[in-house]
Amino acid sequence: MESAPYLIIGGRKGIGRGIAQRLLDQGRSVIVASRTAQELPEGALFLATDVVGEGLPLDQLPNELSGMAYCPGSIDLRPLRSIKPEDLRAALELNVVGAFRAAQACTDRLKRVPGSSMLFFSTVAVGQGMAFHSSVSAAKGAVEGLTRALAAELAPSIRVNCIAPSLTDTTLAEKLLGSPERAKAAAERHPLKRVGSVEDMASLAVFLLGPEAGWITGQVIGVDGGMSRLR
Repeated sequence: MESAPYLIIGGRKGIGRGIAQRLLDQGRSVIVASRTAQELPEGALFLATDVVGEGLPLDQLPNELSGMAYCPGSIDLRPLRSIKPEDLRAALELNVVGAFRAAQACTDRLKRVPGSSMLFFSTVAVGQGMAFHSSVSAAKGAVEGLTRALAAELAPSIRVNCIAPSLTDTTLAEKLLGSPERAKAAAERHPLKRVGSVEDMASLAVFLLGPEAGWITGQVIGVDGGMSRLR
């Protein structure tokens, strides 16, 4: 009997795509929820979704899910004086309200599958404290709180964890890595002297989503080249 699918929200690009592809390579059934089906990972099912609009279409979700990963995010690095309240609201809507709505939509479906899990994404900037990160740190800090609260509420039926990356080489970070000089400077800020890759994040994500991580819940795990702990 085929296992229930994994739902990857924001799985068309970047880290979400890496997670979807890794699951597909393992022979898992994967649903990618995004606004368009362009460049969808081969073999993935498509679910049209606007996470800051109507949210997940409940009538199109399967009755059972093995796991859900909420991958949408934003990098809006600006000084405090230039951030308007509507900018902060937009960051909260995308990063934490969207994650909250996804959790509500998927909980009953995940409960029907023993060992199921949810996964969210934060940022190293929440714990580290970085200039010009006020809006994204506020939003992702809320995601970390949501992770722990849901892990407590949904145990033992559903495990809930969060990954807190540092700068990762994706299209979302193009402006920060857009020249050899910028890329080198970003790498040098990390103790391991490189920025993160999609595979760095996807490998841990798939582990946390799967049965091998069956005794891990409520955790925010840094994948950051040592930035959050080393000097």
